[in-house]
Amino acid sequence: MELEGQWWKGQLAGDIYQALRNKELKLPSYKGQSPQLSLRRYFADLIAVISNRFRLCPTARHLAVYLLDLVMDRYDISMQQLHMVALSCLLLASKFEEREDRVPKLDTLNSLDCMSSVNLVLTKQNLLHMELLLLETFQWNLYLPTAAHFIEYYLSIAVHESDLHGGWPVVSLEKTGLYMAKYADYFLEVSLQDQAFLNYVPSLVAAACVASSRIVLRLSPTWPSRLQRLTAYSWDHLVACTERLLIAHDSDVKEANKQKLQQSNSQSSQALFHVPGQVSTVPQYLPHPTLQLAQQTCQPMPGSAHAATSFMPHPGVLQKGAQSHDHLQPITHAHPAPLDAKVNLPFNRGYQVNTHYTCAAPCFDR
Repeated sequence: MELEGQWWKGQLAGDIYQALRNKELKLPSYKGQSPQLSLRRYFADLIAVISNRFRLCPTARHLAVYLLDLVMDRYDISMQQLHMVALSCLLLASKFEEREDRVPKLDTLNSLDCMSSVNLVLTKQNLLHMELLLLETFQWNLYLPTAAHFIEYYLSIAVHESDLHGGWPVVSLEKTGLYMAKYADYFLEVSLQDQAFLNYVPSLVAAACVASSRIVLRLSPTWPSRLQRLTAYSWDHLVACTERLLIAHDSDVKEANKQKLQQSNSQSSQALFHVPGQVSTVPQYLPHPTLQLAQQTCQPMPGSAHAATSFMPHPGVLQKGAQSHDHLQPITHAHPAPLDAKVNLPFNRGYQVNTHYTCAAPCFDR
């Protein structure tokens, strides 16, 4: 869905937001039944890396991953075709969300290192076939809101002069707003990497990203009344989703500190044995995973080192009853309940969110 400019600042912001909220109630249900579910993180990262390479907007990236989730959830897709499906989802999402000149070009895609690492060569005809098959699957409807479509609207009032930072008034609203935007973007990427967040409606995930950012930045109150009125979510609605986000945040911080310690020990060894060269240190905290992803190189997926394949799906491969394992086969399972804002998911309930969250962000001048 193409939304003109900064729609959240315009006169129609309330109407657009309400339309998004109404549309998210009609999103397809996600069952988590894909036989290739274990590969989902790899392809979500692949989409993120390529979207960062082309500097696509967050809404295009999130829509691409959501389209991939829906396709994987409905069809048994061969490992080879998953690459084609993932890239086709990214192209469809970018065509829907971005300007025409920002849509990745075929030649540029084929020149990427991550394409050669899996011996994949795209052709115009193959992409068109796959895009048409996907569009038929989605009934030509790509108007599917994601958390990225809501986040800017919530961020518009996420920081206010009445907020307190560590119990003291916030002096620099501009600087605090920049920190808030960075952490909200980080938590958005966390939600993109774990399919468990598909059990929450997108607007709730976006609200939980803002709430998690306020907790990490030690802003109080954690969920002020202005945000509750704007989002129509109380704190009780957000607790479960926010806990998931903060658990992932803690894990990232621990991993960053572990890498920093390892590199520090390596530097000490170099100084002791006079080994030339320097090892760059890892920052204590990486608030922007997109920057980290942009530095990654796409590695071949285990078991996917196949020869260059002509991905020419049969026009009927998405139709019910396809038999060949090289095609997308419908998955027939019982249909669970649709997405709901309130779901009970098993995870560590011992982790309690409160205003005394221990792993806070680095201090910044208020």
